[in-house]
Amino acid sequence: RAVSTRVADRLVKVNESLPAGVVAQAVYNRSTLVDSTIRTVQANLVEGALLVIFTLFILLGNLRAALITAAVIPLSMLFTMTGMATNKVSGNLMSLGALDFGLIVDGAVIIIENCLRRFAKEQGRLGRLLTQPERLALAFEATREVRGATLFGELIIAVVYIPIFALTGVEGKMFHPMAFTVVAALLGAMILSVTFIPAAVAIFITGKVSEHENIAVRGAKAAYLPILRVLMKARLTVVAASVAVLAIALAAATRLGSEFMPSLDEGDIALHALRIPGTSLTQAIAMQSVLEARLKAFPEVDKVLAKIGTAEIATDPMPPSVADTYVMLKPRAQWPDPRKPKAQLVSELEVAAKSIPGNNYEFTQPIQMRFNELISGVRTDVAVKVYGDDLDVMLASAQRIEAILTAIPGAADVKVEQVTGLPLLTVQLNREALARYGLAVDDAQKVVATALGGTVAGEIFEGDRRFDVVVRLPESVRTDIDGMGNLPVPLPVRGAGSVRAFIPLREVAMISLAQGPNQISRENGKRRVVVTANVRGRDLGSFVAEAQRRVQEAAVAPAGYWVEYGGTFEQLISASNRLKLVVPAALLLVFGLLYASFRSVKDSLLVFSGVPLALTGGVAALILRDIPFSISAGVGFIALSGVAVLNGLVIISFIRALRAEGRPLELAIEEGCLTRLRPVLMTALVAGLGFIPMALATGAGSEVQRPLATVVIGGIISSTILTLLTLPVLYRMVHGKDPSAEEVPNAVA
Repeated sequence: RAVSTRVADRLVKVNESLPAGVVAQAVYNRSTLVDSTIRTVQANLVEGALLVIFTLFILLGNLRAALITAAVIPLSMLFTMTGMATNKVSGNLMSLGALDFGLIVDGAVIIIENCLRRFAKEQGRLGRLLTQPERLALAFEATREVRGATLFGELIIAVVYIPIFALTGVEGKMFHPMAFTVVAALLGAMILSVTFIPAAVAIFITGKVSEHENIAVRGAKAAYLPILRVLMKARLTVVAASVAVLAIALAAATRLGSEFMPSLDEGDIALHALRIPGTSLTQAIAMQSVLEARLKAFPEVDKVLAKIGTAEIATDPMPPSVADTYVMLKPRAQWPDPRKPKAQLVSELEVAAKSIPGNNYEFTQPIQMRFNELISGVRTDVAVKVYGDDLDVMLASAQRIEAILTAIPGAADVKVEQVTGLPLLTVQLNREALARYGLAVDDAQKVVATALGGTVAGEIFEGDRRFDVVVRLPESVRTDIDGMGNLPVPLPVRGAGSVRAFIPLREVAMISLAQGPNQISRENGKRRVVVTANVRGRDLGSFVAEAQRRVQEAAVAPAGYWVEYGGTFEQLISASNRLKLVVPAALLLVFGLLYASFRSVKDSLLVFSGVPLALTGGVAALILRDIPFSISAGVGFIALSGVAVLNGLVIISFIRALRAEGRPLELAIEEGCLTRLRPVLMTALVAGLGFIPMALATGAGSEVQRPLATVVIGGIISSTILTLLTLPVLYRMVHGKDPSAEEVPNAVA
């Protein structure tokens, strides 16, 4: 990043007075986008860390304990950065964008809360401050009490990220760094939670630890206890309500829109200017100049540059009739109305550009255009490909598809690729006339080839270099059909001494200028015509689904021809299909870890019930914020399932421990829920608050983080509520007929 910035700066300074300086400015803008994205990620991480520390202080009521817990953040990040450097994982929007310091400190929160509770209880029993050896021993015992729940909980959160490693292709390249950094951070936090945290608590928490909670915790318990008692008496109603909420969420999830990844606002605009095939370079440049002048008239536009034709290194070959136009925008602070949406500006630019006759356009963004082209071979969001043999039949089908797509809400820049329209000079020989004059086909073809293509008449030497001298007709005659008809075709010599006779070409050939194929594209051995479209103001998945339905109903492809669909949504389908196989396997592994923790199928299922109940909040959050489902949101659901299991694990583990001590079932449930209310609230709050800056951010790259953060925040809210209200009721119903407490298996050590 630093090197690219320095190179771009130097390019701008060296070439600022040259046309190349504009190109350097484009390079500079790309580097600036990278910097802005990284700054957004850094700001989100810092704000999330501050919110986590503030929440810890409020709920723990102990500044030193909050700082000790917060110290896990930089130490685990050091662990993560070491792993990233060793495995050559760069720090970017995807690798750092999913880090939530709340998730990182969850295990430490549970342990330090239990240490403080045990310190306060022991000080009250002894009536004095604890000595350091006593604090060390007590911290060890307190850590051992919740060690199983915390380690299994964090391990489960790490395990649910395993499906991301199974992604392949483009989606795999994008999300593998994210999964690696999260797992590395959780692994570091897991080690610190059972080593650094208990030692630091025993060493630095030296004063009096009050046994009474602060006003926030007391208020939460005072509100929670009567609600819990009421719900325990209406168990069937609670379970029925939970099932109903889950059913509603599943029904709503089927109506969510879908897309591969949210569109990243790059700050600049790219438009593909398409002109009539065969347009000369001179004419294309003149038309492009008019277009650029019209675009520069907008006060929001800073610079406009274009790329026409094929460069010497033909990585992106195009004819002179096509131009890639890059519109560099000024910073929003310099806009007449900084609050104007970019979509509105694009619409205004589109209206202005289409007012220029002879042009057609596709509006997109520079990186997005290249990204789409690399993925699907087209520069737009959606490509409908027609395959067959006859270009005329394929073109007719493509034009019908174009009309169908144009009528679908959300469609923009719908057009058929230019497969015809190239003017061709056709010389069709009359074989009967040739036979009458005694001419062979080759005799007439040589005349046409010499006149149009030229023939070598000699060589010119310049030192060691030599150049062919080519003789051909001037362009003014080559483009004149009547003049071409006057070309003399020599007749065969009849005998010795006979005079060579000539006839005009029109006597033996019909010369015409007509439109022919502009290009013939092939894919998988078949001819192909593509209908392209962008999608604006609507999610990509629902647009493609409606397009497929309408095209199928119209039956636009005759027998022997077929239609396929391409675009970025293919990556969404590919990733979704793979996740459908891997996610259930990961959830099965999670259930296996729960069973290893509890040695009880019933308790494992109870904790696992938090996963579907947590998903309800994620779905509701996406609907409320009008955000379609994407792979980014899918990663949020994966992370959410781990957090939901952790909270349930904490409560069930403590209830089992109380029952093992001989508490009656009702009392054990009530005491366990009240005692673990504070750690549950803390883990939920710190995890949710850590994502709030991502959910509310508006900087570069925030579009990618927003779905993930929205899902986690909404899911944590529903997970916490349902864990505190539904899980105790389910436990009571499942264990209502258990034997006496003495026969209950020991809790997890």
